[in-house]
This record gives sequence, C-alpha cells and structure tokens, in this order.
Amino acid sequence: MNVSVVGSGYVGTTVAACLADLGHDVVAIDIDQEIVDTVNAGETPIHEPGLPELVEEHADGRLRATTEHDALTDTDVTILAMQTPSREDGSIDLSVLKAGTRDTGKALAEKDGYHLVVVKSTVIPGMIEEEIEPVLEEASGKTAGEGFGVAVNPEFQSQGSAVEDFMHPDKLVFGAEDERAFGALHELYNPLVEANDGVPVVETGQREAAMVKYANNVFLAGKISLINELGNICKEFDVDSYEVADAIGLDERISEKFLRSGVGWGGSCFPKDTDALRAAARSVDYEPQLLDAVVGVNDGQPRRMLDLLAQHVDLDGNRIAVLGLAFKPGTDDIRGSRATVAIDGLLERGADVVAYDPVAADAMAEKFPDVEYVASAAAALDDAHGALVLTDWDEFGALDDEFETMRSQIVVDGRRIVEPREGMTYEGLTW
Repeated sequence: MNVSVVGSGYVGTTVAACLADLGHDVVAIDIDQEIVDTVNAGETPIHEPGLPELVEEHADGRLRATTEHDALTDTDVTILAMQTPSREDGSIDLSVLKAGTRDTGKALAEKDGYHLVVVKSTVIPGMIEEEIEPVLEEASGKTAGEGFGVAVNPEFQSQGSAVEDFMHPDKLVFGAEDERAFGALHELYNPLVEANDGVPVVETGQREAAMVKYANNVFLAGKISLINELGNICKEFDVDSYEVADAIGLDERISEKFLRSGVGWGGSCFPKDTDALRAAARSVDYEPQLLDAVVGVNDGQPRRMLDLLAQHVDLDGNRIAVLGLAFKPGTDDIRGSRATVAIDGLLERGADVVAYDPVAADAMAEKFPDVEYVASAAAALDDAHGALVLTDWDEFGALDDEFETMRSQIVVDGRRIVEPREGMTYEGLTW
C-alpha cells in the first residue's frame, strides 16, 4: 500500500520505518524541515535500538519524508501520529493533533475517492467523533464515513524496544465504524500478521479502541505501583521483595511481567495516560481513587531513595553520583524520568550532584544546567560520598573497581542491578 504518516516523533518515525520494512511505500510528513532532512539522509532524529538501521535501509526507497501534506493525496492511508501532551490538570492537549488533522483535511479536499485516516495518537474516548472528525469534515468538505473513513489504531510500543514491539506485537486493535476502514487496516497489517504466523486482531468501535490504549497502560502502571508498595513493606520487614515476586509471578493470574519493584515508572506514556484518565474521570464526576493511589506510590519512590541515602551520609554539601538519567535503558528520553525527581530532591537538600547516562545527559542538562555531567560512570563515582542508581543500563551491572574510588561506598540501588560487595554500604530500595 501507499501510506502517509503525519508526525515524525518516537511513534511516527518507528511506524513509518517499520511499515516500509514490511513492503509498503511510506511518506513521512512533518512540519520540521530539519527532521525531514534527517530522515531523507537515512538518519533518525531519535535514539531507538534498531531504528537507525531501518531508516538507513529504506530512505530514498520505500521511505521518504516531506513537509508537504499534499503528498498524502498519492497514498491510500494516512496515519496521524502526533503528540497529545498533558495540560497542567492532566487532561490532554489536542492542539498539535488538531493542527495536523486540519492540514490532512485540506489535502484530502484535493483527492478523489475514499481515503482512510488512522489515529495512532492517544485520545480520550469520544474525542474522535467530537473533535477530530469535525475538523476533517470542515477542512476537506467531505463527510466522515463517505468521502473518508476514520479509524483508531493504538500503538503499544515501549521506548527502547519500539521496533521489536511493532514487528512482533501481542495484539492489533482496530477501532472503526465502517467496513471499508476495517478492510484497509487488514490490508495494511497483513504482512505483519503473516510474518508472525497470526497475531490476535481486535475489531471494535472507535471509543473502545481509544480506551484500550489507556486501560493497557494504566493497568501496567498500577501493577508496578502495587509491586512497589509491596516492596516498600517488604523492605520494612527485611524481606527480599524479589523472592516474593518470583513466587507470586508463578501464579498465571498474576504472571511474572512488570513485577520488578524499584524506583517506579516514567516515560511519556504511563504518566501522561494515567493523568489523562484521572482527569477524564473527574470531568464526568467520578473520583478515581485507585488511580490516584497508583500515582502517589510512584511519586514517592524517588523520595524513599533519598531518605535511604540520607540515613548513611549527610547530603548537604557532599558529592552525590546519579547513575542513569533516561527513564529506562535503550532510550535518551527523560520524560517522566525518576532521575528528574531524585536530582531535584538532591539539589533541594544541598547536595553537589554529578550525573552520568550513556545517551541522555544532554537532554537532562537542559533541565538541570547546574549539575555536573561526566562521560562515564567511573568519573561520576570518583570521590563521591554516595550514589543513586536510577536506570538499569547493563554497564552499571558490570561496575566493579569503580566503586573503590568513592570517598565512601554508599550505594542506593533503585533497579537491582548493582552487585553488593565487601566494603560497600548497599541499600536496595525494596529489598
């Protein structure tokens, strides 16, 4: 098929490159000329394992980029993959998505025949028919369901494994109101289904598909906060929460996934989607008490790390190493990173912070310019009075003699990746 993808962020770039790899001809549309030039040069604007190779392979072939929305008139399907960031109250901001939708509608006005618009952006149930379809209709002069179709096709890609998640999904969710839309979605994803010897495909309505995305992420966020709450209790009773998790994970009703307790979840999806669903619930006069507790537990984990560290070293005026700045390994994304909360807390307590991350230091430096950023974990640990481990990069698990250069070997591990050793005062956050 001929496919256009509007928006070249994490989701859009990954989707465009992966669809090209599946054999589709893809045009990526973005208003940022620098991003367009980067993609056309065979490079990727984001750090994501496996993505640079796909973009390099297919650029100037089955994948190209442009700033012109008119390019979508030569395609069969347009995928909207723009951000829907959080407002201050947690509700989502549709301004970027609506602007892209309007440009898409204007281009559709010049196209004859049926065209499918697929919304991959995360939206609250009801927003498609109340906000997105009217914009498309006004801009195109066409009627939804007749001149064009609108489908909801949520993504379930985790940063750091987005390519793998797209190419080997555990499910595909199609939300639409007309059979032509379902038919186009099946044609689009048929190479993926065949490559995986069949993938469960859920056909449902637009509202239901939109809700599946939120339910999926909020459920996982809740599972992490629950295991962290249990882990905090285990810590108080001198119980290894990981041994407990290994046992309960054998229960098929629970499973072992997302049972690694620690400093909590971050990123762009879990925080944003949990806040958005809480705000949406309150907009219809429902108090989401459990979701509030999920967020409360998560927000408290970095502060617990600081409290543990403060039991062993006076933070005021002392050098504290922060290992890991990205919200998870495999990405340079610091959105929702627990390191942000930890650094903020350290600075409030007067600590002299030195930080290291393999790829995310530049992004964090924009947020905390007064922190010292170094080129290696060894440099961060050198002469430090204590250390916090906030991202489970593999290289942190391989550290050994580097700890001996610390002024005092006090380590609080939020990810269970450092191996305790003689001479080290080691505190696991929940074990």
